[in-house]
Amino acid sequence: MVARTTKNKFLGHANISLPVLCGAMYPCSNPELVAAASEAGGMGIIQPISLSYVHGYPLREGIRFIRQLTDKPVGMNALIEQSSKRYHQKMVSWVEIALEEGVRFFVTSLGKPQWVVDRVHAAGGYVYHDVTETKWAQKGLDCGVDGLIAVNKRAGGHAGNHSIAQLAESLAGYEVPLVAAGGISTAEQFMEALALGFQGVQMGTRFIASDECTASDAYKQAIVNANEDDIVLSERLTGIPVSVINTDYVKKTGTRVGALAKLLLRTEQTKHLVRMIYNLKSFKQLKGSLFKSSHRGQYWQAGKSVAGINEIDTVANIMKNFELRYRK
Repeated sequence: MVARTTKNKFLGHANISLPVLCGAMYPCSNPELVAAASEAGGMGIIQPISLSYVHGYPLREGIRFIRQLTDKPVGMNALIEQSSKRYHQKMVSWVEIALEEGVRFFVTSLGKPQWVVDRVHAAGGYVYHDVTETKWAQKGLDCGVDGLIAVNKRAGGHAGNHSIAQLAESLAGYEVPLVAAGGISTAEQFMEALALGFQGVQMGTRFIASDECTASDAYKQAIVNANEDDIVLSERLTGIPVSVINTDYVKKTGTRVGALAKLLLRTEQTKHLVRMIYNLKSFKQLKGSLFKSSHRGQYWQAGKSVAGINEIDTVANIMKNFELRYRK
């Protein structure tokens, strides 16, 4: 297997023993979940908006609480789309706080990561960038990122357009570690990703259906009950397609934005403002959905990896199954 016959730079960058990231999720990344993934040998990625806005921990306090639960490394997600000057300033301060608290692994997405790379490298850390195709990979590499997280079309959240195999082939020429994101929930799929040349995987949906995640039992059970055909792309959350479970509510309200919104999202002068409005609305809606005991009026995000999730389990058990295959 690739993982055993080549040097895994990703493990060194993240300072972990098992090449598995618990991806940053809004609103599901509660501190207990982040800590559990790191404690089990992988790495939990902090989503700062989720940590503070949903779970009630200012970033510094949240990191220190996570440190009480594990002394293993954790990472942080920096969403760097400059939808507003105020948001950018907030993200800059969050990166500074994380560095001050000892975080040295960052995942960037939705923008040009140059300023994050410059600051994190100056502190001796590493930056991996979310990409869905070679165009974005090259832009990230031009900024000096240390690795790429290849988001495929089976991912939850903002999914890509290509399969895991297509991304493995198209990104293979870049001399940085590649991490596969999307459609992975079993140890077998994990090993298949490594065999394709990826040095690690990032999972989200599998970790929502865990004891440590504070999502409602109804949300977790919906993931267990779903198959991959139950996952659809909805534009109604953020203005661009997001993978959600096709509940009765989603079927009733539809998955497309209106003609005016579509036009504004495609117009250079208005698209950032409209995305900001959609994001503010979706932050509130997804936060409200997280703890609800039914899917009425709710959006539950999930990827096509639901097909391999048959039970709610502890993070330790999930990771143990992966490690047994990895060490075999």
